[in-house]
Amino acid sequence: MTEKNTGKTAGSGCPVCDKPVEEQYKPFCSKRCADLDLGKWLNESYAIPAAEPPEYLEDLEDEEEF
Repeated sequence: MTEKNTGKTAGSGCPVCDKPVEEQYKPFCSKRCADLDLGKWLNESYAIPAAEPPEYLEDLEDEEEF
C-alpha cells in the first residue's frame, strides 16, 4: 500500500492553473498562463509586505533634509 503525496511542491505544476508544466513555457503550462502572470507583475498585483521603519530611521531622514 503506497501513499500518494498530494502536497504542492516547487515544480509540481503551473503556478497559475496547476496543470502540468510544458518545457517550452517552464514554469508555466502555456503562453496564456505566462502572460497572465506577467500581467500581474505589470499591474503591480504582486507585492512584498513591508514593515514600518524604526523611529530612529525616521529621525535620521528628517535631519538630512536640512
